[in-house]
Amino acid sequence: MSITFDHTIIWATDKAASATFLAHILGVEVGPRTGPFLPVRLDNDVTLDYADTAEPRPQHYAFTVDAVRFTAALARIQAAGVPYYADPFHRLPGRTNSDTGGRGIYFADPDGHNMELLTTPC
Repeated sequence: MSITFDHTIIWATDKAASATFLAHILGVEVGPRTGPFLPVRLDNDVTLDYADTAEPRPQHYAFTVDAVRFTAALARIQAAGVPYYADPFHRLPGRTNSDTGGRGIYFADPDGHNMELLTTPC
């Protein structure tokens, strides 16, 4: 059997709010509650299982999307007034990057997790 990535837990102060936030940006649905988790399933069947905790430690999560999804996600980020940046340190606000030969941005979720959207080279 090959090795594949199945899921990760994303700790949040409000799992419903955080899962809904990311699902909205990505244009996907929040799945039904599974035990203590609220899953956000990606196209490759990986799930991001949101769980509640009092003090989440911010992590980095990167998502490769096609150009159409990138443009739509960026539009949702802008419409929601979510600050976005061209760099992982959030020093270049309101800009995209071309570090991977495509386009990329970084933005924070409600608990400060550093989310990244990037496209493959055009």
